[in-house]
Amino acid sequence: MITPALAQAAGVPPPTTGDVVMTFVIPMAMVFAIVYILIIRPQKRREKAHQDLIKNVRRGDTVITNGGLIGKVSRVDETELELEVAQNVKVRTVRTMIADVKAKGEPVKQ
Repeated sequence: MITPALAQAAGVPPPTTGDVVMTFVIPMAMVFAIVYILIIRPQKRREKAHQDLIKNVRRGDTVITNGGLIGKVSRVDETELELEVAQNVKVRTVRTMIADVKAKGEPVKQ
């Protein structure tokens, strides 16, 4: 029979630096690359498209706000918009609260 002392003597050597890199750093780098490709890049694209959408809002556009209001833009400032949600009912909102532009309006007056 094998004595306990002999069974313990045939142990595995301690891990080397190369083993740590192969078992921890490389898989973590692969996980980060996958997260970047699947989550971060598409989010940045959507954010850039939304910024372009907000920047190009002009008078006469029909927009939807994040709060669910649908209205026609009657006035445009640097940071605010004035929406006409019903006849003679106007609401001021911040540009960043625009979720979508449903219909483009009249061209910009020179």
